[in-house]
Amino acid sequence: MRAKKGFNLRTVVGEQIIVAEGKENIDFSTIISMNESSAYLWRNIQGKDFTNDDLADLLCEEYDVNRDRALTDAQALSAKWIEAGIVEK
Repeated sequence: MRAKKGFNLRTVVGEQIIVAEGKENIDFSTIISMNESSAYLWRNIQGKDFTNDDLADLLCEEYDVNRDRALTDAQALSAKWIEAGIVEK
């Protein structure tokens, strides 16, 4: 997987959201809000190919979470990112 170009993490009024930059990415029907852990992952996968295992590794490095839970969470998050159109398979 890879994050699509033109989708950047910004802090707006204390919320971390994905902002589409460039006219080809503009879709005002959806705002993608990130919690602390998803924002951490987003920052760490920019410009790189990644797998769910990579996301789980990042979660285990940063948070006190067991590997199985991290992988389950990574799979759920990447599916949401794909559905939102901000990540390509």
